[in-house]
Amino acid sequence: MTAFSTAAVEVLANPETLARRAASWLVAAARAKQDIFAVALSGGSTPRRLYELLAAPPCRDAFPWTRTHWFWGDERFVPHDDQESNYRMVREALLARALIPAANIHPIPTEGTTPEDAAAAYEHVLQSFYGATTLVRERPLFDIVLLGLGPEGHTASLFPGTAILEERRRWVGTVVGAKPEPRITLTYPALESSREVAFLAAGEGKRAVLDRLFGGDTALPAARLRPQGTLRIFLDRDAAPHRRP
Repeated sequence: MTAFSTAAVEVLANPETLARRAASWLVAAARAKQDIFAVALSGGSTPRRLYELLAAPPCRDAFPWTRTHWFWGDERFVPHDDQESNYRMVREALLARALIPAANIHPIPTEGTTPEDAAAAYEHVLQSFYGATTLVRERPLFDIVLLGLGPEGHTASLFPGTAILEERRRWVGTVVGAKPEPRITLTYPALESSREVAFLAAGEGKRAVLDRLFGGDTALPAARLRPQGTLRIFLDRDAAPHRRP
């Protein structure tokens, strides 16, 4: 059994409806908490639309920007102005369009450093924010972790066959060789330390891998995720598999 067998699944009509539903859910979650709210962001086209909606009325006017901190679940080791940068995508869709304090934005460093040093530096950022070097189940690192899903079952930059899948001590690590550029990614322990984890998946191209996930295929990296809190899955109709909880 995987976490997907007990996940809260919502199937929306299309990618736009999916993004709007996810935006309203995120706003409600942020407003429901009275103190600091921490979000780990995902790259990709589906979350981009979510970010655009957050930065536009009515979400923009309702969101508690001053007490929300923004982190990244993974990043390509490219400059922040590169077209492939997850940071750049989020900056264009969200950060540059909302009144977010600069101190609340925590991108993964990718310039003037090495992948290994960047991972160590980001782990230090997370631990400083958390106030400890050991994660405690009763006090999650994040309130929300947003995740995408690759056709081979990867999430964040946790790719099949990579050593990072076995990392249980470090919060952040490097992935070299799985893709043309190195990746910096949060590990399972960091991604799992969240009150809620949400996968966003749209399009017929995601149906096959979702069918495997709901079928209990534990070989997929996404299936190995064991969130401490609620696992939510937002799908559009084209992505929805035949086999669902």
